[in-house]
Amino acid sequence: MSETIDNTDLALLRALQSDARLTSAELGAKLSISQSPAWRRQKRLEQSGVIEGYRAVLSRKHLGLSVLAMVQIGMDRHDDASARAFEKAVSEVPQVVLCHGMSGPEDFLLLVVARDLDDFSNTLLGRLRSLPGVKSIRTSFSLKAIKDDVAILLNL
Repeated sequence: MSETIDNTDLALLRALQSDARLTSAELGAKLSISQSPAWRRQKRLEQSGVIEGYRAVLSRKHLGLSVLAMVQIGMDRHDDASARAFEKAVSEVPQVVLCHGMSGPEDFLLLVVARDLDDFSNTLLGRLRSLPGVKSIRTSFSLKAIKDDVAILLNL
């Protein structure tokens, strides 16, 4: 990390991970500093890239997306052009909410959401199977969320 982050910055980051809608005044109160320094710290962390953005965490259940699948993709070629073509194409599949390049026997791990198994099947057969360079696909379905938290541990 190129930027020095002190304990007040860590407290600010923890507070924002818990509730990104906190105002500068509320952040200041939580950090025992006034509103202006809290705002300046937050802006500095945003400008330096420590804070990449703010998002609302949505309920898949309330949106009717009951299926969460982990899809492992093996590629038939391992050159840069093939990887770029796959990455571009997979980024255009709206049901894919996460895609990571992986080490190990498979090349990519996708997190895919769907309304139900029929909807997932349509996505798999109609979109994922035809992505450029796909050699193999292995799918596992989430049965129960044990820990579903995107907060980063801040014991630096």
